Amino acid sequence: MIEVKVAEIQQLFNSMDPSPFHERDLDHDAEQFILSWAQEYPSHAALKLLVHLGKAPDGVRNPQAMIAESMRHYFEYRADMTRREFKKLMKEGRMALITGITFLACCEVIAQSLPATQDTWHGMVREGLTIIGWVAMWRPLEIYLYRWWPVLRLEKIYQNLSTMHVEVKIPALN
Repeated sequence: MIEVKVAEIQQLFNSMDPSPFHERDLDHDAEQFILSWAQEYPSHAALKLLVHLGKAPDGVRNPQAMIAESMRHYFEYRADMTRREFKKLMKEGRMALITGITFLACCEVIAQSLPATQDTWHGMVREGLTIIGWVAMWRPLEIYLYRWWPVLRLEKIYQNLSTMHVEVKIPALN
C-alpha cells in the first residue's frame, strides 16, 4: 500500500496544466513519491494507493473515482512514453552497433594491411587501431548490456501503477 496525505486534491496535480482533472499531469513531487514507493515492490505486485485528503474537494461528487481515473490515465501515459523511450533506445543501439562494427572492421583491415615487421611503430599502430576499433564498440555494448533493462522495468512499474486500486479517505466523510 502506498499512502499519500494532502490537504486538498489540487496538490496531487500539476497546477500549470489547464486540462480537466482526469486528464491532468500529476504534480512532479506526487509522482516521484508514488513512483519511489512502487519501486520498492516487485513490478508485478498488486499495488493500492490510499489518498488521505484534508478536506472534501469542492465541485467533485466522487473524488475516489476521479482520482482513480486520473491516476490510471496518467500512469498509462507514462508507460506509453517509457515504451517509446525503450524503442528509441533500441534504435539508437542498432545504429551504434552498425557504426561500431563498421568502424572496428575498418580498423582491423587497416591494422592487418600494415606490414608485419619487428618495427616498434608498426606494432604500436596495429595495436592502437585494434584498441580504437574496440573502443568504438563501447556505446552499443553499454546500451545492450546495461541501459535497456532499467527503462523496461520502469515501463512495467508505470503499467502496474496504471492498474492499482485507489482509495480516498476524507476525514469529514469517513
